Amino acid sequence: MNTPAERGINDASSSRLKRQVRIWLVGARPRTLTMAAVPVVVGAALAWSGGAGVDGLVFAATLLCAVLIQVGTNLFNDAADGERGADGPDRLGPLRLTGSGLATAARVRRAAIVSFSLALLAGVYLVAAGGAAILGIGIASLVAGYAYSSGPWPLSYGPWAELYVIAFFGVIAVTGSYFLQAGVLPTVAIVLVGIAVGCPAAAVLLVNNVRDRDADLAAGRRTLAGRLGAGASRWLYVFLMLAPYALLAAALGLRDLGVAWLSLPLALAVALRFDSAADGHAMNAQLGRTALSQTVLGVLLAVQLLVPWN
Repeated sequence: MNTPAERGINDASSSRLKRQVRIWLVGARPRTLTMAAVPVVVGAALAWSGGAGVDGLVFAATLLCAVLIQVGTNLFNDAADGERGADGPDRLGPLRLTGSGLATAARVRRAAIVSFSLALLAGVYLVAAGGAAILGIGIASLVAGYAYSSGPWPLSYGPWAELYVIAFFGVIAVTGSYFLQAGVLPTVAIVLVGIAVGCPAAAVLLVNNVRDRDADLAAGRRTLAGRLGAGASRWLYVFLMLAPYALLAAALGLRDLGVAWLSLPLALAVALRFDSAADGHAMNAQLGRTALSQTVLGVLLAVQLLVPWN
């Protein structure tokens, strides 16, 4: 039986562990991880609907890799922005580890490397399953995840970050997941589905950059939102939220979208909410609504593809 002193030590250790878990959950940004998971689910569902059998282990490894790369990208972003002074005490967005002083940039960067290393280990299995094409996708994803915020020309400091998101959280993730399950190259229709899934993910980033545009410009970040201004950025946001339905109709057909159409009212409501939303802290709730809209679209699309409705 433990003495009171031993129980006190155990309680203190437990409290420290809980605090560390909370800190690294903040750094991982769990609300953004659906952006990585949704395209993997959709890609596998597309393969299933085309007659391929879905390999559970391959699917799990793909999902794990996608989430770990997203976590690592978030952590590299945290460290880089904290060092550059972009996440100072006047930050409007959610808490960041480096900028708030909860962890040093070096420590956050080491955690990012660990996340990327785990993704690389899981990726070995995927390369064995998918060959050289998957190796290329994996290397490109890791390099892009690092280059998003780090290096001499970080993508997040320029106007191309939204295109990066559409490419990696849409086209590459959907087509890569599809290829791993189906074993054949994706068609143009599959690529269009990837773009459709990537558009609302890019809208999440756009909300973030509209909220932070003044601070970003002061820190030397010339994001797309900073270049376009508030008015044009809001119109772009509406386009990114509604364009997926035209793309999906072109790729799969109006009738074949089925229950996926049920997500359209939510997307429309979220788009209109953004158009009238105030700047600053109010944009944080809009981030969550935008991510939710993408998740609902992806889940309903996957359900439509997986369930035999006829």
